[in-house]
Amino acid sequence: MKKARRALLGRSMKPVRIACINDAKETIGARTMSKLTAALQKCYDDHFLPVWGYPVRLYVTRKAKRTDWQLVYLDDTSQKGMLGRHELTHRGQPISKIFVKALDDEPISLAASHELFEMVLDPMANLWADKSKRTQYAYEVCDAVEEDYFVVDDFRMSNFLYPSWFEPFKHPPGTKFDHKGTLKKPFSMTKGGYVIKRVKGKKVIKAFGSPAKRRRFAKEDRRGHRSEFRDPHGVHHPGRRASKRRG
Repeated sequence: MKKARRALLGRSMKPVRIACINDAKETIGARTMSKLTAALQKCYDDHFLPVWGYPVRLYVTRKAKRTDWQLVYLDDTSQKGMLGRHELTHRGQPISKIFVKALDDEPISLAASHELFEMVLDPMANLWADKSKRTQYAYEVCDAVEEDYFVVDDFRMSNFLYPSWFEPFKHPPGTKFDHKGTLKKPFSMTKGGYVIKRVKGKKVIKAFGSPAKRRRFAKEDRRGHRSEFRDPHGVHHPGRRASKRRG
């Protein structure tokens, strides 16, 4: 637990409860939902928590309690290609949604772990890391390596960044910048990743690890995604009103 405490001093060490709600009944059965949630909890406790130090407790339920955060799975969305969206419930608690049918060949666990890790580290999608006086990078812990994964109990889980990735100074040899140890310096990305940057405190741009990633990204409908919340000119989704029915 000492390792867990060092990264986020000042945050409560009492686990945040995250209600996992399965509204994707056409694609996710009860047994699969149970196994997926258990694997996400194991992944979080064994891999993410020792690095970032913010404990959570995932549980499967039909209805969240008032103070719970939420991870909600749905079959469909009217916004084609929108893989997940981040918003607040009408009680002001963070909520992430995963539209299962829009994932195509992407494993549900890969999308779910991505959403979970990023929601926990930056629930309001408003944190930035300074690379220089002119350039800031969004505090997204999966985007730069988002097509990489590791396996927990036969489920693919998203690779994620380490605190060192957000630190612009020179690090000692052997420093890890992501969980798989792929990246070699701060603010870098894999060929399947992308980053969100803010230049001169105003202009928000996206940079991609490869032309192929840029093309894949361009085909997605990003309405409601965290990247759009950070962009002053982004296309937003009226999620707060829509989430009133959810809690």
